[in-house]
Amino acid sequence: MQFIPAVISERAVLRCPTQHWASATRRNRAVTYSLLICLVVGGGCSEGPQGTGPGRREQPLALSPSQELQIGREAYRQILEKAPVVESGPEVDRVRRVSKRIAKAVEIEPLLREINLRLDGYQFEWEYNVVEDDQANAFCLPGGKVVVLTGLLKIIQSDDQLAAVIAHEVAHALAHHASERIARERVVGRGLLSLSYNRLQETEADHIGLFLMTFAGYDPDEAVAFWKEMQNARGGQVHLPEIISDHPNDTRRMQQLQAWVGPAKAAKRALDEGRVMPVGRR
Repeated sequence: MQFIPAVISERAVLRCPTQHWASATRRNRAVTYSLLICLVVGGGCSEGPQGTGPGRREQPLALSPSQELQIGREAYRQILEKAPVVESGPEVDRVRRVSKRIAKAVEIEPLLREINLRLDGYQFEWEYNVVEDDQANAFCLPGGKVVVLTGLLKIIQSDDQLAAVIAHEVAHALAHHASERIARERVVGRGLLSLSYNRLQETEADHIGLFLMTFAGYDPDEAVAFWKEMQNARGGQVHLPEIISDHPNDTRRMQQLQAWVGPAKAAKRALDEGRVMPVGRR
C-alpha cells in the first residue's frame, strides 16, 4: 500500500464532542465548527509503535510522534480559524496561568516515571485559548493544544477546579489516547468493546490528571468538588447507562477521584521533602 489514510474526527481527538458541533448546526449559529483531518502517511501499513503504556499496561499506538504533532497543529489551526476566540481578558489570563502551571508539572521526572508515560521523542507545543461557547467543556489536542470553552468557566469555582479539568485534558495528550483510539478501532471497530476502552481512557486521564494537578500545586480535593458542580449544573438531564457510554458515570468518577486524593497528596509531600528524587540524583 502506498499510503494510509487516517481520518480523525472530533470524537477521535478526545473531548471535542460530536453532539456539540451537531447541536450548534441545529441552532443555526453564525459560526459552526467542523474538524475532519485526513492524514496521509507514506511507507507501509504497520500500526506504529508498540510498547508499555501508562500504568505499565500494553498500549498499541497508530501514530508516530511526528504524526501526532501534525494532527494537533492542523486541528488547532482549523478550530481557531472558525471559532469565536476570546482574545484577551481575565478569563484568558486565568486559563493561561493555570495551564502553564500544569504544563510545568509535566516536566517533573519522578511523576512521569511513576505513571510510566512515554514522552521520549514526542514534542509538545503548549498553547492555550478560550473559545466563546455555552458548552461546559475543554479539550487538549495531540501536541499540547488546549481549548477551554467559556461555558466551563461559568461553572468552575476556583483555579483548583479549572486545574482539574485542564490536567485531565492534558493527560489525554500525554497518554497518546487519540493514537491509541485509532489503533484499537482498527481492530475492534466502534461497538461496546470500543466504548469500554474509551471509558478506560477517561478513567486513566482522571487518574493521571489528579496527580498532575497536585504536583502543579493545586488541591486535588477540588477535582471531586468540580464534578459535584457539574452534577448540579446538569440538573435532571438524562444520561446514557455507563455500558453504552464512552465516559464513566459521575458517581463512579467521583468515588475514584476521592480514592486517589490521599495518594496524590502523599506523593507530592514525598517530592517536596526530598524523599523522591529524579533518576541520577540519588
